[in-house]
Amino acid sequence: MLLSISAWYQTWLLASVLLILFTAANAHVGPQQLLNNGGRVSSKKLLQLHRDLVKFESITGNEDAVGRYLADYLRGHNFTVEKQSVDSSTLGEEISASQDLAKSDRFNILAYSGSSPKSRVLVSSHIDTVPPFWPYEVRNSKEIWGRGTVDAKGCVAAQIAAVQELRTSGEINDGDVAFLFVVGEETGGDGMRKANDLNLSWETAIFGEPTDLKLASGHKGNFGFRIRAKGKAGHSGYPWLGESANSMLIPALAAIDKLELPSSHKYGNTTINIGRMEGGVAANVIAETASAQVAIRLASGTAQNTKKMVLDAIAKIDKRLEFDFSSEGYGPVYIDSDVEGFETIVVNYGTDIPNLKGHHKRYLYGPGSILVAHSDHEHLTVDDLLTAVDGYKRLIRAALN
Repeated sequence: MLLSISAWYQTWLLASVLLILFTAANAHVGPQQLLNNGGRVSSKKLLQLHRDLVKFESITGNEDAVGRYLADYLRGHNFTVEKQSVDSSTLGEEISASQDLAKSDRFNILAYSGSSPKSRVLVSSHIDTVPPFWPYEVRNSKEIWGRGTVDAKGCVAAQIAAVQELRTSGEINDGDVAFLFVVGEETGGDGMRKANDLNLSWETAIFGEPTDLKLASGHKGNFGFRIRAKGKAGHSGYPWLGESANSMLIPALAAIDKLELPSSHKYGNTTINIGRMEGGVAANVIAETASAQVAIRLASGTAQNTKKMVLDAIAKIDKRLEFDFSSEGYGPVYIDSDVEGFETIVVNYGTDIPNLKGHHKRYLYGPGSILVAHSDHEHLTVDDLLTAVDGYKRLIRAALN
């Protein structure tokens, strides 16, 4: 069957990327030398793995297909693979309503060399993405676009390539490094919290998130909640017959938006995002119910103190409003950044780092920029993806030595 123009063009672009990598970045060696020298994983194999991961739609709650693919891939490359089931009931109600969870088999993936899951270093990232799905696409022969290219399937592919290279070169052995790829990071971290039930410990955990190839020295805390209003429905022409839940909710949200929350020199200002609002059923019906989801990125203080400030402010507006605190939240997170040769960065987003319990050292690193993640222009460069492989290798070597 003849390839479509679109399929042919995609194939041509991918081939162009590889040609540029081999000729421009490595003009002093031939392609075969590059593929085989020093136990290097083929650039082509890395790009193919990344492409295959991104092609799966894996919005939180629908990670089973990409999970099955990844488990098979790791088994095919001589890793021992364990699946850890993650209960879908821990997802938020808006996700539960949009996904056919009865058919979704959600699981974390623990993979390692040899017969024992115990290892000194854990390499981890997440396989779920935010909505909506954007398909894989190569542009300008050097950029890879699509949902999850940056957050965080670029990390997953580069981490796997790094460990494969270290294993092939004989720098690591059984018991040195394990993978943990989790579900649910984008909606509160139910996958990583479940991973604590594995009862494993590590000296060092290396987490993958987009950091522009820099080591993160910390990230803001996170505190989220849903606020609900319950009114009384009626005909909008006779408003005295009911009470609008929307009118109850709006002043509360305005009060939350104006809260003066603590700041810090390292992390800057605490920020508030009223991310989603819904209420009522029609313009001519008094809204019976209304709700909003709020996320607060903490630059200082604790989630408990922030919760008290929110509740105190709302109590002055309307004590009838109800709150759903989906998780306890956490304050700013310190991250180790003591490996030489890396620039450092502070990031405003949350990660799974505080969800994994233990006394291990913690590093955060990955290709791509968070500034394009969660957007319709999410993408990274091929060079960043390749550079991340070497970055992860350096972090693993430092952790083992």
